[in-house]
Amino acid sequence: MNEKSCSFQNEEELSDEQVERVSAEYSPSWHKDNSALKAFRGIPISELKNQSILQALTAEANGWEPAGVNTEVLRAQEEWEAVDTIQPETGSRARAEQPGQLVSFSEALQHFQTVDLSSFKKRIQPTVRRTGLAALRHCLFGPPKLHQGLREERDLVLTIAQCGLDSQDPMHGRVLQTIYKKLTGSKFDCALHGDHWEDLGFQGANPATDLRGAGFLALLHLLYLVMDSKTWLMAQEIFRLSRHHIQQFPFCLMSVNITRIAIQALREECLSRECNRQQKVIPVVNSFYAATFLRLAHVWRTQEKTISDSGFVLKDLEVLAKKSPRRLLKTLDIYLAGVSKGQTSLLGAQKCPGPQAPHAKDLTFTGVCDLQAHSAEGSGLI
Repeated sequence: MNEKSCSFQNEEELSDEQVERVSAEYSPSWHKDNSALKAFRGIPISELKNQSILQALTAEANGWEPAGVNTEVLRAQEEWEAVDTIQPETGSRARAEQPGQLVSFSEALQHFQTVDLSSFKKRIQPTVRRTGLAALRHCLFGPPKLHQGLREERDLVLTIAQCGLDSQDPMHGRVLQTIYKKLTGSKFDCALHGDHWEDLGFQGANPATDLRGAGFLALLHLLYLVMDSKTWLMAQEIFRLSRHHIQQFPFCLMSVNITRIAIQALREECLSRECNRQQKVIPVVNSFYAATFLRLAHVWRTQEKTISDSGFVLKDLEVLAKKSPRRLLKTLDIYLAGVSKGQTSLLGAQKCPGPQAPHAKDLTFTGVCDLQAHSAEGSGLI
């Protein structure tokens, strides 16, 4: 008990003179002399709270700097202190630098339903103009006319086909990015121009140059094909077939030609009966596009067609599609039902040994627009 009292008394009696002596002993060379350590050991812990001692332990008190510090370390420290504090990005700039989210077909379609397309709508010809015997024959034996309530929806489809690819429109870029990510499996955005588009079957580095005769509707159809859960497997199969080492063809360019056929079938009222039955236009056109693409892939696979046959295959396919659209749609329904049950697809097992298929620009492709019109009715596409 007496020892504790003495210790407490000694702590209380520590003078400022002792504090100054300890501070003076704390010099830049303290690590070379143990006397400073001994001096600190003799001071009660409670006195370490004294302001003068704490100042002695800082560089600011006596201008102390660590000895032997490398000049490169000091330079690096100065450079680091000169760097501005990084603030998290907010707003549109931050979102633009992040990988964009996939866009659905319905979301992209809604975009076109809300923007002003009046300048493009002026260009469309909803139906094919017929004269003379062709007009009489179509009136007597042709398909029924589209119901009045569905014509606005039909005009929207044809108007979108007049719209080109606008790289300044964020929605246009999102559609392209979604198609690229789905077909390649990439999780990152890509440039809107570049050789990577040739890997998907465009003929050049700019997809906009391949949309002749189909406009942005061609990209919407591709978006529908890869984003719809029912047709996604079919899209994968056709894309795999397009990269076959012998039977390869430009996938996206072929899809554009299928869209052209769908546009012409709509204008010639070949789809009017089915549209009237379903009381819809866009879903019918989408299904017709998918069914026609499936038919092309089936013919291409089973008849062992190559790129040199593309023009003839597309010509025969257009005749069949316009003549029997219901037959194609029924085939698509059977295929999709088989896919849902896990059955073998109509394309069959496809192996792709050998070297990778060449770029689309290295292939000689004949599309619908390159064929000589075989009838006066089919001379125009849009």
